[in-house]
Amino acid sequence: MRLTCPSCGATSSLDALIGHDAARTSLVLALEQTPVGKRLIRYLALFRPAQRQLSWDRVAALLGELLDMIRDARIERHGRTWAAPAETWIAAIDEILTRRDEGKLTLPLKSHGYLLEIITGQAGKVEAAAETRKESGARGATPVGTHASHSNFKTPKKAEKSSPESAKAGMEKVKSALKQKGESHE
Repeated sequence: MRLTCPSCGATSSLDALIGHDAARTSLVLALEQTPVGKRLIRYLALFRPAQRQLSWDRVAALLGELLDMIRDARIERHGRTWAAPAETWIAAIDEILTRRDEGKLTLPLKSHGYLLEIITGQAGKVEAAAETRKESGARGATPVGTHASHSNFKTPKKAEKSSPESAKAGMEKVKSALKQKGESHE
């Protein structure tokens, strides 16, 4: 029985496929990474040279380069460590596949550099949003954009109009209060 991989185009017998160490390792690595695994198989097709098959040794090498990063949910790029949870890998691979479908990707890919750049871009956006929220909170901004000190703001009451009579009455009240306490100021 001969099988053809729909992603990479490799044709082989079932016995040879199972018997080949690199092929077996490749399949285990890809299937182990659910739900990323399904996308990894489609991603690997981007490395297949035109008019040729992708060798099992190359498949094993490509998956081996990604496995630790996917398991650790982080990547190291440009001297930094970036968070890369499974959702980030899925979104990044989906973006690459979309660009391939739109004809905006030069194939075959030579390395994982483009995938890692997409992941760092996504992680950078997440970090920037978190930093903005943190800075806003430190400034006292609320989610609707006002300052926290304004949250209980009460409109001041209108001051009563002052007249000579009201001033005289106020002074009399103060004098009488002082007399009651035994203090006289005249």
